[in-house]
Amino acid sequence: MSPPRNSVARHPDATEIEERGILEQLSALKGLIPYILPPGDMGAKVRTVIALTLVVISQFILVGAPFFLGRAQDVVGDAVGRGDTFAQVGLFIAAFVLGYGALRLLSTLFSEAREYVFAPVAQQAQRRIALETFAHLHRLSLRFHLAKRTGGLSRIIERGVRAIDFLFRFLLFNIGPTLLQLVIAGTAFAVAYNVWFALIAVAVVITYVVFTVVTTEWRLKFRREMNRRDTESWARAVDSLLNYETVKYFDAEGREVARYDSAMAAYAQAAIRSRTSLATVNIGQSLLMNVGIVAMMMLAAAYILGGEMSTGDMLTITLVMSQLYRPLNILGFAYREIKQALTDLERMFQLLEEQPEVVDAPHAEMAANVTGRIEFDQVDFHYDPDREILRAISFTAEPGQTVAVVGPTGAGKSTLSRILYRFYDIAAGAVRIDGTDIRDMTQASLRAAIGMVPQDTVLFNDTIGYNIAYAHPDASQMQIEQAARDAQIHDFIADLPKGYDTLVGERGLKLSGGEKQRVAIARTLLKDPAILILDEATSALDSATELDIQSALGVASRGRTTLVVAHRLSTIQDADLILVMEAGRIVERGTHADLLERGGLYADLWLRQDTNDLDMETPGTVVAD
Repeated sequence: MSPPRNSVARHPDATEIEERGILEQLSALKGLIPYILPPGDMGAKVRTVIALTLVVISQFILVGAPFFLGRAQDVVGDAVGRGDTFAQVGLFIAAFVLGYGALRLLSTLFSEAREYVFAPVAQQAQRRIALETFAHLHRLSLRFHLAKRTGGLSRIIERGVRAIDFLFRFLLFNIGPTLLQLVIAGTAFAVAYNVWFALIAVAVVITYVVFTVVTTEWRLKFRREMNRRDTESWARAVDSLLNYETVKYFDAEGREVARYDSAMAAYAQAAIRSRTSLATVNIGQSLLMNVGIVAMMMLAAAYILGGEMSTGDMLTITLVMSQLYRPLNILGFAYREIKQALTDLERMFQLLEEQPEVVDAPHAEMAANVTGRIEFDQVDFHYDPDREILRAISFTAEPGQTVAVVGPTGAGKSTLSRILYRFYDIAAGAVRIDGTDIRDMTQASLRAAIGMVPQDTVLFNDTIGYNIAYAHPDASQMQIEQAARDAQIHDFIADLPKGYDTLVGERGLKLSGGEKQRVAIARTLLKDPAILILDEATSALDSATELDIQSALGVASRGRTTLVVAHRLSTIQDADLILVMEAGRIVERGTHADLLERGGLYADLWLRQDTNDLDMETPGTVVAD
């Protein structure tokens, strides 16, 4: 069998993605289509079409509204020229003015109505992609999670989902409608007035957009530098305050203040460059806007003097261009945020592209009625090709037997349990349960047959009852309590004010080490597995607590095939078989008595532990690992 493939593929980091061109980044949007318009979801398609239709209608109305106000001004001008009173022309003026207001309101209503229509589509899309990413992360192999920071992964999901919301709001309902408004306005100018008005409007807006994109890209390096300096200054401040006592020990207050001042000075310089570059961009944008409006006003004035246009037409043009420029005011901000959102979106899609290292074979079957016979047959394993961990490991544990594994640190003891759980695939040999290669079993059914009590028990930030029932969510309260009794923790829980509803805190920090271990034992007992793995389950406990836990572990292992990765040799004297590992190999095997009589590595480890026990007058405190 080929060695396991590393699933942690090399992907561009956030900075590399952000430095790509906007068109290249926009290609990530096509990955959203299956989530916005999932196959078979006609409701989402209908809502999307209706929402886009409402946006289009609102832009037509928004461009058309100023024509009413312009017409009202012409009516007023004509009335003044004829000497008419307000009573004579007031109805016409009111109609046009009210028509302008009504159309503006109607445009807003249509624009906001798409929120009612499209919001469920957007939220469902965010929910789908967040759920798929979360589920995919659980499908990825242990190697991936060991190479990634859990906090970083949660931030990628959070930012990716937030990016979807931002892209919907800005691309679909801000930038997109603005470009549509430009097309409508240009067409209206060409039809109602002259093609030159359309050309000026389009040319100015395109120039404005290109200028904004180019200058925003130019100033991004200043903003990144400012953010980096800001992070450095805060990191220095936090690091210094966290090490307050050390600073005092070495009378280094002045030195720390100087370091912080140096970081703040660098940040100040970067912030000045960032803000002055923004001012430059704003000046350029304002210049282009005003040049466009002035050019159109001058052209309109020439046509008015020639009798081809009215003053109302000039007002109409001014209002339309003002409406068109208003959303462009935030284009620099929007462009920067859109690039960041596309970066966050692509990083989330990269997670979805990661392939699990360990997958079920096409022919894999459910493991049923497992009796617990474990066989390692000439197993070789390595995490990396140049770092061999296990070599030619062979042993058999019969149903109901207890097999203990001991040896120095780095011998490969805990790797056996990870292989048995199939967190990794082996490089050579075979691991069988009840005669079936575990690669021919589904992972879910394999792991359902195995229970684990680890050295470091981590509990969910929920109730004690929830944590025990995690192994069997449908368990009754009676079953939960019986598991707790067998783990010798029921009386402790019953004495708590809230009993099984007591919150254990983050990672179970409100419980002592021994209490957490008992909860872990109860959880495993409730699972009722055929195979039990005790991975140094008492090594982190004091001797008195360890003795109490050992009796609970004795109950847990009764009638089950038990693999014990031992930290203290005194806990495995009664094992049916003891495997002694060194440098990835089994160098000795036998019972406790046999191994002591042989006088090899096990006897040496035992002697060192026994000597230390006598020195400390506390049994079982020296580790053999």
